[in-house]
Amino acid sequence: MLTPYVVIFLFVGAGVVFGAGALIAAKLLRPSLPYARKLTTYECGIKPTGSSEVQLNIRFYVFALLFVVFDVEVLYIYPWAVTVKEVGILALAEMAVFLAILFLGLLFAWRKGALVWE
Repeated sequence: MLTPYVVIFLFVGAGVVFGAGALIAAKLLRPSLPYARKLTTYECGIKPTGSSEVQLNIRFYVFALLFVVFDVEVLYIYPWAVTVKEVGILALAEMAVFLAILFLGLLFAWRKGALVWE
């Protein structure tokens, strides 16, 4: 009988082997005929002008980072919510502290204007 960890590692290993196998098969089976026109940047038939570097507003990155932080928060809250009756009142207090810290971070970002989409 396999332990649960062995089963997880087998699934992860199968996923890695499948992914690597697909990439290797694609590399070996696809036609490869590179030439200068094929290697240029695609611009809808219009010749590119100017630099290809575009500077984006830092707010886009801050907004995305805040989304990731609160998305990861949900990943921590869900398993906790499933097992909260079993782990007791201490877990409830720890989650309250965790949520309070995240809420303070959200208030700070809101007051600084990081959530304004302009």
